[in-house]
Amino acid sequence: MAAPAPTFGCHLPVFGPIATRGNVMAFARKMEVLGYESLWASDHVVLPYTIKSRYPYNATGEFPLPPSAAFLEPLTTLALVAGVTERALLGTTILVLPHRHPVLAAKTIATLDHLAEGRVILGVGVGWMREEIEILGGNYDRRGAWSDEAIRIMRTCWAEERPRHAGEFFTFGEIGVAPQPPRKRIPIWVGGHTPRALRRVAELGDGWHAAFTPPDAFARDMERLRAECARANRTVDDLAITLRVGLSFRDRPGGADRKPLQGTPEQIVADIRRYRELGVGSFLLEARYRDLDDMVSIFERFAREIRPQVAATTGSP
Repeated sequence: MAAPAPTFGCHLPVFGPIATRGNVMAFARKMEVLGYESLWASDHVVLPYTIKSRYPYNATGEFPLPPSAAFLEPLTTLALVAGVTERALLGTTILVLPHRHPVLAAKTIATLDHLAEGRVILGVGVGWMREEIEILGGNYDRRGAWSDEAIRIMRTCWAEERPRHAGEFFTFGEIGVAPQPPRKRIPIWVGGHTPRALRRVAELGDGWHAAFTPPDAFARDMERLRAECARANRTVDDLAITLRVGLSFRDRPGGADRKPLQGTPEQIVADIRRYRELGVGSFLLEARYRDLDDMVSIFERFAREIRPQVAATTGSP
């Protein structure tokens, strides 16, 4: 029988010269008209002028933006987007948990979900930049355990009328944290590829939010995730399997070293079908950030040429 059609989201223009109020609003409105199901914002609060931490998403290990670059705070940006859209889901890709006190984060995210009438997806991770986390008061070396506790605190604040908590990092008595999300919960998609991150997905997540992973590596990570789910008495079918990936059209076919979804339309379609076979149900597409017209044209072309070809795949009954 036919498997559910994949969903597609767009990364908002949240950094660099293109990151303006007008561009964010215009892009969000246009993507919703084009039928994209979700809109996403990344998270960096500060960019130190000296970064020794290795950036995990390119070969050089160097962060691609200068410290002087504008980088819009994601929850504030998504609040703006909530006011100019009606249907698109609003997500973080990803919110670095150690950047914010979990009760304050729970309040801010619940407010966003309240104003967006239940459209928020919270993509979360523990972060990779030691310098930024320590500037904001976090313990980089304990960030994993801290983040696990933070997720539990946020869920408690969203679901219980008089939340309280006693843990390793935080302890507080009964508090009121209103408004709560309309559904009393917000889906949490956990990012990361390390063994501990995949265990966090299985133990605490509603989904796995992979990023820039080639198909072969993605397949290996899925096997590890299945094993972690079995240990947590869950199955991968319980989770949303999602992928953030760069999108770029090329006039000529790329070679063996090309990145996924960067090639001719035929190659892009084949890449999506391969990821679908591996279990990806939702794609977050990120295009270059030259200017608004260029960004829009890339997503228009995807909606026109690619999406109809991957609208559904055939699965086994």
